[in-house]
Amino acid sequence: MIATNRIKFISPILSPLIALTFALIVGAILILTAGANPLTAYSALFQESLSTYFGFGNTLTKMTPLLFTSLGVLVALRAGQFNIGGEGQIYLGALGSTLIGLYVQGLPAVIHIPLALLAGFLFGAIWGWIAGYLKAMRRVNEVITTLLLNYIAVNLVSYLVQNPLMAPGAPSPYSPLIAKASRLPIILPESLAHAGILLALIAAGILWVLLVRSPLGYQITTVGFNPTAARYAYISVERTIILVMAGAGGLAGLAGSCEVMGLKYRLFEQVSPGYGFDAIAIALLSRGSVVGVVLTCLFFAALRSGANVMQRSAGVPVTVVYAIQGLTVLFIAISLAVEREIRIKMQKED
Repeated sequence: MIATNRIKFISPILSPLIALTFALIVGAILILTAGANPLTAYSALFQESLSTYFGFGNTLTKMTPLLFTSLGVLVALRAGQFNIGGEGQIYLGALGSTLIGLYVQGLPAVIHIPLALLAGFLFGAIWGWIAGYLKAMRRVNEVITTLLLNYIAVNLVSYLVQNPLMAPGAPSPYSPLIAKASRLPIILPESLAHAGILLALIAAGILWVLLVRSPLGYQITTVGFNPTAARYAYISVERTIILVMAGAGGLAGLAGSCEVMGLKYRLFEQVSPGYGFDAIAIALLSRGSVVGVVLTCLFFAALRSGANVMQRSAGVPVTVVYAIQGLTVLFIAISLAVEREIRIKMQKED
């Protein structure tokens, strides 16, 4: 029993570290095969993204959508739901904020910014609600619905920016600039870092309190661990699933809002470079911990931020960074499987 409890305590901390270590080791092998020095490459990557002013600002910029979307995946996982629809929810959130930024004029920033953020949250929440409703009321697997909704959202935004929302005379599909009053302020002068990262950190803090210190968090966790027990405790499993999926979609929608309001100031055909799928890896790697999500998002954002510098200074292709991300997911999956087998064996011995 003591050994089993010790494994339960250590594994959530040790497994992600082991996965990251092996991913970086295999990444180093890939760098060697490319004819470069792994120490030089990693040094350039992390020094640029974490220790320089502009590099760190770029890291915070990339961390913002990752953090919002990863929190959405995390809260769904706590309720036993696998939300892989973050990418589509990002697109819908970006669309919602763009519409407010384009067609609502004359408002002061103190009203316009919250209104645009609310629109982004609601658009993303509606997209998540659809999957939650189908799962709770029609027993349709949420993996299928969220995956298909991704394609619908991406193609919907593509159609809109190529037709009714396309800027006059634009050489490629994108919308006109949103109103200045709807843009998020820059927090690091002469860098790309905007106030979206502060909002994302606040959202992480609120979610931690919600999951750990509130009755609703207890309901969500109970539904995730044992829906049957939740029903015996008079917890509405269906309502909880719908609420959680809508909230997850809303958080991912805010990621899209921040991309439009804080970085690009207009809606592009390609809103996200895959943040929604990175968020799945981040949520799994963090093992259900909000603090773990924040730290893992910083790591993934640093990888993305320093990738181009690594390519220039060490001659390593940017694709190595994406390989490291994929390897991290692979090794965390392996560690989860091994951990499960060890736990079963220890329980039998006890």
